Amino acid sequence: MKRDQGFTLIELMIVVAIVAIIAAVALPSYFAQVRDSKRTEGQVALMDLAQQLERCFTQDNSYNGASCPAEGANGSTESGYYDLEIVAASTDATTYTLTATPTFDDPDCGTLTLTQTGSKTASGGGDCW
Repeated sequence: MKRDQGFTLIELMIVVAIVAIIAAVALPSYFAQVRDSKRTEGQVALMDLAQQLERCFTQDNSYNGASCPAEGANGSTESGYYDLEIVAASTDATTYTLTATPTFDDPDCGTLTLTQTGSKTASGGGDCW
């Protein structure tokens, strides 16, 4: 007598259930890590831009010197996850505000902001820095 080889429906359903449980636990964590890495790109871009402006300030005693990034200059990060903007808040160009607006869905942080005093904020209110 020959016995049929293969999986039973119960065995197959158990494997599907195990895979579904693993996916339900792993996928949200994975997407959070991807969002965090994108957020890091925005933070690095803001810090780099702030460093350029501080170098200009030490040379020209102003944040709008000839070698400085221009006020109102818009750009984006290397991978395009954030749009960057420079805003000079005073007429004597001794203050600035840098903003990075996400081009992806980031409900926890939203727009990242950095000022000349080193104040770091996020419009979403989360702990993003």
